[in-house]
Amino acid sequence: MTDSIASLRHKITSAQDLESVVRSMKTIASSSIGQYEKAVHSLDDYYRNVQLGLSACLSQTAQLERPEVIVNRSQKDAPAIGVIVFGSDQGLVGQFNEVMVEFVVDSLAKLSGNKMVWAVGERVESRLLDTDLKTEESFELPHSINTITGLVGEILIELEAKRDQGLIDQVFLFHHKPEANSISRPVNQQLLPLEEAWQRELVAIDWPSNNLVEVMPDQDQTHRAFVREYLFVSLFRACAESLASENASRLAAMQRAEKNIDEIQENLNKTFHRLRQSDIDEELSDVLSGFNALN
Repeated sequence: MTDSIASLRHKITSAQDLESVVRSMKTIASSSIGQYEKAVHSLDDYYRNVQLGLSACLSQTAQLERPEVIVNRSQKDAPAIGVIVFGSDQGLVGQFNEVMVEFVVDSLAKLSGNKMVWAVGERVESRLLDTDLKTEESFELPHSINTITGLVGEILIELEAKRDQGLIDQVFLFHHKPEANSISRPVNQQLLPLEEAWQRELVAIDWPSNNLVEVMPDQDQTHRAFVREYLFVSLFRACAESLASENASRLAAMQRAEKNIDEIQENLNKTFHRLRQSDIDEELSDVLSGFNALN
């Protein structure tokens, strides 16, 4: 009986320690969610300025940007489709990476041609390796707002190199996006070539002032600069939204774990008190038996 009580005490102590860890992880996840959501909102004004710049460039162009202008197609071999997938580096996020990989596979199955995939996050990369997709160099997922810019720069350099070599023509971006009614949902976006419908929407944007717009000094150079900024903002936003979604998934997982731990603790405490009471009753019975024997 004593060994059972000692074992239960050890389990109760372990459950309390685990609950403390879970609460700490919940606090960190909650703080991170707010940090990344603020970063996403802070991009709105900057992205608006990039849109206005592209609108000005496209308005002074006789024709909309065509894929041939921004993609080198000199290679004889058919270029592949570049795919950037944001996932997680760490676990305890539920089905976060599994859902993303399934969404990527289903979406790319509708596109013909070879695919060249870049994974951002070790966990999602390991899931992608289990599929038929060809995975290129992976990137380490940043763990703070200050390191997102460096990651985006590395991705842009890699994409530019592959485009200059004529190895890719289209580029698609996959990531999780936070949702109000749910934790998050996987989304995709075509980065390159610039979609014609999207360009027409930019041209239709009303200029915020009555002054005439003039692109200078070099229209083509300015246009390319705004396209690069558009790519930068899109990748930065995708990374921040993915990190916010990852921490939301981790927070939900920790809440479920905390609930399970509370239930386990309640059962352990009930069992402990029952065994302890049984032990006390047995000791009292022994005392009474001894007392009666002496009488």
